[in-house]
Amino acid sequence: MKSKIFLIILFSLLFSSRESVAQIIPAQHEKEFTDSLKETLDYGPYFGLYKDNYFTVGTTLGKKPTRTNSDVKFQISLAFRITNAVLPWHSYLFIMYNQKTFWNVFENSLPMHDLNYNPGIGWAKPFFSKGRYVGKLTLLLEHESNGRDGDSSRSWNRISFCGHTMIDELLMVHGKIWIPIIDGMNNKDILNYCGIFQWGLTAMTFNKKWTFGLTMVKRKGWNLNCNTILETAWKVNEKMNLNLFAQYYNGYGECLLDYNKFHSMFRVGIVFKPYFFSEY
Repeated sequence: MKSKIFLIILFSLLFSSRESVAQIIPAQHEKEFTDSLKETLDYGPYFGLYKDNYFTVGTTLGKKPTRTNSDVKFQISLAFRITNAVLPWHSYLFIMYNQKTFWNVFENSLPMHDLNYNPGIGWAKPFFSKGRYVGKLTLLLEHESNGRDGDSSRSWNRISFCGHTMIDELLMVHGKIWIPIIDGMNNKDILNYCGIFQWGLTAMTFNKKWTFGLTMVKRKGWNLNCNTILETAWKVNEKMNLNLFAQYYNGYGECLLDYNKFHSMFRVGIVFKPYFFSEY
């Protein structure tokens, strides 16, 4: 039974339908897609990818790779439309779930270093202008923790205001700011490392084969201290939602257990992207 469920999920990731909403569309089909997107958002419910879903392996930059500074990192991210009712302003409610896993596969017994659970509930309002999708605003109530107890416990909550806008069919700018509610006794200073807001951009090449992303997370303070995430993906086949993927993380807060430790990690692997746009 478990193997059947795994195969169903894998097939869904590889051959994501148009209604799963995620990559930027060709201009000649924009009106048809906009009409389809409006209908989907009005008359769901639907289930699909939320953020990028990836599986990567890598090591610390600037140091000789060892079993202690190299690992596997993967992310699972899904969203569920709550109701098929048409809400005011053609908005919608959804539940999302993200999970990041840091796996020390090169150490004895292959221990899991940290698992970060990030569920939430959101209200989203997409915007259209002259038959074109131009962006979206989201209000999100989210929780993040690593599910541990004792000295290893880490957790916090956020009321987040998120948004993105399509500059054109090849460029998207996104931003997110949050009101923190810190309930973890062992991470009262988490804003100094995991930040108070973020911004970034995503760009595609004209042939839609390459995607490039930059995300900057501003840490607390008046100086220019940021956690930086650089990503690139190359689409393997037009008929498959499978991309080769590289990610560089430089800064603090990559995982909750080590939120106050600096990391400079480069990893490569594969990524499954939502059909129209990824959330950040």
